Amino acid sequence: MKNERLSPAWSFEGSDDEVAKHDATIAALEPPYASALEVGCSSGPLTERLAERCERLLAIDVADTALARARARVPHVTFERREIPEEWPDGAFDLIVCCEILCGLDEPALERTLEQIERTLVPTGSLLAVHRRHQAHRHPLLGDDVHEHLGRLGWPATVELRTPEYLLHRFDRP
Repeated sequence: MKNERLSPAWSFEGSDDEVAKHDATIAALEPPYASALEVGCSSGPLTERLAERCERLLAIDVADTALARARARVPHVTFERREIPEEWPDGAFDLIVCCEILCGLDEPALERTLEQIERTLVPTGSLLAVHRRHQAHRHPLLGDDVHEHLGRLGWPATVELRTPEYLLHRFDRP
């Protein structure tokens, strides 16, 4: 997913809406987590808060500029430049967080990403997904579309928040 061309996610950083969405995201967690993956970390505002709840956190993004900002913000987290689904990291994660990233994939890439999530999320692990419900610049899918696909994993949504702006689900793998 080559999104360096897209309008940068950090342009929303610090807005009241973004802070409220991150508050809801953190409230949906049940820490502590031994090993977590944040997909699409951008410049790290959510990463900073996730790091407080995770023993180990791998944060990935495709944008070099965003990763440089994130590394400066949260130096004790492991950051890697990766393109999903092609460069999905190996490992076993008990938490995978996808915030505003899966909408940027087309349906075939989203399906391959779901396969990677299934492969790397440990039994009893959690997938936390948060996506906007309105059309974002150049994104092929809406949050509602993405979360419909996520529901097909068959994992119960133990946390669900629907606002006019975004959807938040925590799916716990049985």
